[in-house]
Amino acid sequence: MRVTLSDLVYLCLGLGALGAAVLPRVVSKRPLSMPMAFLAAGVVMYLLPLPLPSVDPVKDRLWAEHITEACVIVSLMGAGLAINRPFGRRTWSGTWRLLGITMPLTVVALTLLGWLVLDWPLAVALLLGAVLAPTDPVLAAEVRVGEPTDSEHDEDEVRFSLTSEAGLNDGLAFPVVYAAVALAAAAGAGWSADWIGPWLLTDVLGKCTVGLVLGVAVGRLLRWMFFRARTSTLRLSEHMEGFVALGATFLVYGVTELAHGYGFLAVFVTACTIRAAERSHGYHKVLHEFTEQIERLLTAVVLFLLGGYIATDALSALTWQGAAVGLLLLLVIRPVTGWLGQLNGVAGLRERAVISLFGIRGIGSLFYVAYAFGQNTFSGLEREVWAVVAFTVVTSVMLHGTMATPVIGRLDRRRRRTPDRNRI
Repeated sequence: MRVTLSDLVYLCLGLGALGAAVLPRVVSKRPLSMPMAFLAAGVVMYLLPLPLPSVDPVKDRLWAEHITEACVIVSLMGAGLAINRPFGRRTWSGTWRLLGITMPLTVVALTLLGWLVLDWPLAVALLLGAVLAPTDPVLAAEVRVGEPTDSEHDEDEVRFSLTSEAGLNDGLAFPVVYAAVALAAAAGAGWSADWIGPWLLTDVLGKCTVGLVLGVAVGRLLRWMFFRARTSTLRLSEHMEGFVALGATFLVYGVTELAHGYGFLAVFVTACTIRAAERSHGYHKVLHEFTEQIERLLTAVVLFLLGGYIATDALSALTWQGAAVGLLLLLVIRPVTGWLGQLNGVAGLRERAVISLFGIRGIGSLFYVAYAFGQNTFSGLEREVWAVVAFTVVTSVMLHGTMATPVIGRLDRRRRRTPDRNRI
């Protein structure tokens, strides 16, 4: 009997769905992670002589963009719904440091490496800094906050900082991506600084403001409907239906994008706004659990395909210089910039070290590179950039996935023995 592509797709989808349900429990307390398993499965399957579809994000850029886009916005909703700590300047001080100091320093360091070490044009080097700047703790569940709880203080500084950082920097990387696009266009037309003013006004101030305003507005509307609407038909918290979280995600993302704002930013802000209402209500847990299940499925698909890309074509365009840049980001740049960003912060020394180390790169980076190449060709270096980004994400998944359980486990044990969790 001839094996058809559709048969293999159904088989992979079935195994993937079951694996997404079983693997988190199998790898719990072990130096492994679910993303590592699906990445390895993709590599193995594509090395076998099977009639699987080719994975080429350069040729199929639109597919790559939208699959990763869906995964990112669902994960942002899940992250925002899980955070228990109330929003504020002081309570989120560690987050502001990571966003205001660590992220810009990371972009600058990667841009310099892309320009000086890889010998790429400045616009392409800036793009590399932009797409690899966002962090993604979704790919190592041990370092993100868990499910919603009744307590506003039921979060350690490590999990909270890494989760909130990733929730916001996935949206704040967009202005840097647009700067790279504008710089590439200006270089192609003869160097000019005329793009800087419109970029600051529109891509930095305008779109960020729209994202924040609509995120808060839609979040307040939805939390009123969920918990305080006068009729039980609209008061969805009484019906405990989790798929509503998916509707909220797509609604705020679509509205914000149509209004020319940053949808990633709006989704996370909406989730945090909803979470701020009726914190002890069990509906938050229902929404979070459903979002987490969808997130697992989408993550499994993306990482399986990434494994296939690594097995077939991604590394053919990777140079030793490109690999070195990826390793420098994970082993030197993020730890150093993360530490600098937290100087005089609230985290203790060990917590500060762990936050600095676990700057995980993931699906957000894959989305941004796919999106950027839809805006400009960037000197025809698509495959070279994809190779560096894919290598960095795969290395991050393996490195951080292996370290997350033992490192966080040891930190938790020390915290339980020490009354002051911020000075361990």
